[in-house]
Amino acid sequence: MPNLLDGIKPTLLMGPGPSCVYDEVYAALAKPTIGHLDPYFIKIMDAVKDDLKAVLGTSNRLTMPMSGTGSSGMETCFVNLVEPGDKVLILTNGVFGKRMEDVAGRLGAEVDSIQFEWGTPVLPQEVEKKLKGQKYSIVAVVHAETSTGVRNPVQEVGDLVKAAGALYLVDCVTSLGGIPVRMDEWGADALYSGTQKCLSCPPGLAPLSFSDRAVEKLKARKSKVPNWYLDLTMIMNYWEGNTRAYHHTAPINMIYGLYAALRHLLEEGPDNAHARHRAAHEQLVSGLEKLGASMYVDKSCRLPMLNAVTIPQGLDDAGIRGRLLKEFDIEIGNGLGPLAGKIWRIGLMGHTARPENVDRLLKALTACMKQ
Repeated sequence: MPNLLDGIKPTLLMGPGPSCVYDEVYAALAKPTIGHLDPYFIKIMDAVKDDLKAVLGTSNRLTMPMSGTGSSGMETCFVNLVEPGDKVLILTNGVFGKRMEDVAGRLGAEVDSIQFEWGTPVLPQEVEKKLKGQKYSIVAVVHAETSTGVRNPVQEVGDLVKAAGALYLVDCVTSLGGIPVRMDEWGADALYSGTQKCLSCPPGLAPLSFSDRAVEKLKARKSKVPNWYLDLTMIMNYWEGNTRAYHHTAPINMIYGLYAALRHLLEEGPDNAHARHRAAHEQLVSGLEKLGASMYVDKSCRLPMLNAVTIPQGLDDAGIRGRLLKEFDIEIGNGLGPLAGKIWRIGLMGHTARPENVDRLLKALTACMKQ
């Protein structure tokens, strides 16, 4: 019987995620598995918490990786902070804002939203108007909207949310490690991310942090958290204190991988990592312009790590993406929703954001577009 794993070949991952994985992370994943309550593993857990605080820009005690991909981070925030009837405002300008609306609605929240055109940022003045007319329990926004390549003004929105007295929830799945994330400075009360983007670790964990205000709301719930697996009132007893209480078996080797990825980011220096992402983005934009391709998002709010590229007229979207993968072992992403068939999403995340990778993509695109 053939072993299908033998057929896996290295792919240059330049889509919306996952990204290329560091060798140190692969090596960490291969370390011997030990028990999830082993004292040595608890040391690693504590180190991961400290490193997460450093990269998230927070001093929050409740900071940990959730078992599951970035979407589990989203679910965790909403399922722990929302009770039926809570008024929740979602600032939506892409797929992941829409997903927030869906998740909050399933929990019985009274969901309101402000819809912004895909490819444009959230406008703080519109948020301010909305907050003056209604009182909300939670206001949520995506920092880096993966479906469009837009960076939202989370600091300005955070100032408005703080003045309104609501909890502020921020999605940093794509931004963490690629652009500055400053949770405490933004006044964010709940924040989540994912390992598979700019941290260059395989998908499987969702870094998360709750402020003291968020923890107070959690502890003051009138009803149980409706999802057992994501219930932070129990999980925090596994991640905190001198005596660790079993909740579920942690993905031990994935936490090894996150530990290695965080150490890599901190050793490089977050500022240096952000500059590397910016340089790769500028190299890509310059090269695409020479090929006659333009960026979909205005320069003022573009993400460096997720590039939305307008597909030049007359080109076969799926055909070119297929050729890149089949002939050049390069993956890029397609557009979603109203942007399907209109844009390519080119990821320059973490280990992928290097000049040699940008050169390789541009050469491959040149060959595909000429033909």
